[in-house]
Amino acid sequence: MRRIPTLLWLTGLMALLAAALAVAWFKISWAPTAFRSVYQVLREIWSRPYSTFGNLELTLELGATVALYIALLWLVTRVIATVLRTQVLDKTILGEGHKFAAQRVTTYLIFCLGILTGLHGLGIDMSSIAVFSGALGIGLGLGFQTIVKNFASGLILLIERPVKVGDRVQVEDLLGDITHIGSRGTWIRTNENVVMIVPNSEFIEGRVTNWTANDRNVRINVPLGVSYGSDPEHVRSVLKRVAREHPDVLDEPPSDVVFTGFGDSSLNFELRVWTAKQVTTPKIIASDLYFKVFAAFKQAGIEIPFPQRDLHLRSVSTSIPHLEG
Repeated sequence: MRRIPTLLWLTGLMALLAAALAVAWFKISWAPTAFRSVYQVLREIWSRPYSTFGNLELTLELGATVALYIALLWLVTRVIATVLRTQVLDKTILGEGHKFAAQRVTTYLIFCLGILTGLHGLGIDMSSIAVFSGALGIGLGLGFQTIVKNFASGLILLIERPVKVGDRVQVEDLLGDITHIGSRGTWIRTNENVVMIVPNSEFIEGRVTNWTANDRNVRINVPLGVSYGSDPEHVRSVLKRVAREHPDVLDEPPSDVVFTGFGDSSLNFELRVWTAKQVTTPKIIASDLYFKVFAAFKQAGIEIPFPQRDLHLRSVSTSIPHLEG
């Protein structure tokens, strides 16, 4: 409801209210004597079949009744889904993703069963619906493949659950947290608090990295370099101490330091730490560690080098004048 513009929502509500009043009025079959002739004309327009589909006569009365039933079914479905979540699922030990999937699948099932039951209860010939479904299937096959594919992919995501609400995922260059899995697309919120809507089919057909599929523990790599005059063992002990003192770095799995090689101007290391609190802000925790490493190196007398080049002359031309100071 929050995603529908207010004006559109009010317009739809007023239209449903008008349809409800019209259905009730013509069901009562009452009108003042002075307006009897007008009432008869309106009733004839209301009940006149404007077209047929199989054995189904399409009238304004049928359209209004079906619209009201669908609106009521949608409301009842939302209420049942909310009660299911708050009174049943939230009291279980299921994870957030499992709760969301169970709620969404239940909503779809109730709505579909309600549609079939309602059509039968309204006296609509189901053979006509079968004809309509066949025609609709042809239309979907011709022009709505993408919509159907994304809807089917959304059901697969909810049932198979390769990704779920709350997971941190990467789809190509997009990295963020899943906040909503809809019937057509999945909402991903990036670190910049920007929501990107990705078609569900991309999660099924493409390559997706789920950073938190097993748990919320994520490893952050912090590369750095020290001067060639530094003791590697001393560097490792200082870096491990910095990692232990950071409040958002986990003790298990333990942090480690990797000596990655000899650079042009430095001995290159990589501090690898695990975090569960700053999964969504890896640059922030890396920045915190850089600040602390810089202070720790300064205190320990470990030099952070800057790029430099040594020039060695094997021979000097005799044509170059010798300058004496």
